Amino acid sequence: MARTFTLDEARALLPEILAIAEEIIPLRADLAAGARAQRQGDPQANLADVKAMEAQLSHLLDRLGELGLEVKGWAPILVDLPVVVAGREVLVCWLEGDRALEWYHDRDDGFAGRRPLGSAF
Repeated sequence: MARTFTLDEARALLPEILAIAEEIIPLRADLAAGARAQRQGDPQANLADVKAMEAQLSHLLDRLGELGLEVKGWAPILVDLPVVVAGREVLVCWLEGDRALEWYHDRDDGFAGRRPLGSAF
């Protein structure tokens, strides 16, 4: 069963989410550059390095999942946190670049249904 959070618990995770994101962002860029160099046959491109970066990216995304977050994307990073607010379960979502948890949506609505947290709670 998926973990659910209170809004305060979700907000308390934000520093850890941001820290992991700060590791993912440059790694993702390095991985893209390494994969491109590999495809173009660059003799300096090392397949082992690309595979190591892929493994590190996977590890970081797994860390987000271990926190109880649902990872929806990694370019850009998008995670949902199942939160019970006012007796209702919603998904509070964090998108790369956000500095706070300010948006939510119903599970069935997805990202397109995002609304500001203050709009209903």
